[in-house]
Amino acid sequence: MRKRISERKRQIAAIAAKKDADIDLSEMPEVVDWSGAEMGKFYRPPKRPVTMRLDTDIVEWLKSYGKGYQSRVNHLLRHAMVSSRETARKGRKSA
Repeated sequence: MRKRISERKRQIAAIAAKKDADIDLSEMPEVVDWSGAEMGKFYRPPKRPVTMRLDTDIVEWLKSYGKGYQSRVNHLLRHAMVSSRETARKGRKSA
């Protein structure tokens, strides 16, 4: 195991020591047109474990939709957060 790790570190160091001009990109065409790119498509905000006390009927309702009730709570809270921010932004513009 340790041998593989040291070999991997050696390979990484060898690649890091190369100059950009020395890297062979012949099998990888350069992307020139970025018009179809999607920003943030693969972004996932970091998660932090928290403890919340919710009413029993709320938890049962969330669980009634199947697995992933904690993700569902996160989705609902994110929707509320975004809506709140949009409302606040509109309020500032009209004032």
